[in-house]
Amino acid sequence: MQLVLPGSLADLAGGVRELDVEPAGATVAGLLDALAARHPVLERRIRDEAGALRRFVNVYVDGEDVRWQGGPATPLRDGAVVQVLPSVAGG
Repeated sequence: MQLVLPGSLADLAGGVRELDVEPAGATVAGLLDALAARHPVLERRIRDEAGALRRFVNVYVDGEDVRWQGGPATPLRDGAVVQVLPSVAGG
């Protein structure tokens, strides 16, 4: 699977904005489990200690927000593109 990161998180992956990650299972959680093995600090910015997605981070699979698709249990198809974006607040 391809994991796409914004510049603000790419530093935690050695400066790389696109990572090829072989998921530990066919879900977003499996992808993040595999990411944790390679980049544990990055994974901790995406998920909390209980494995839930942090509320200030948005995760998309092929352009669809996983919060509306099943969260970490969202299934991944072969060749899926997973994008991680921090929430933007302003006022």
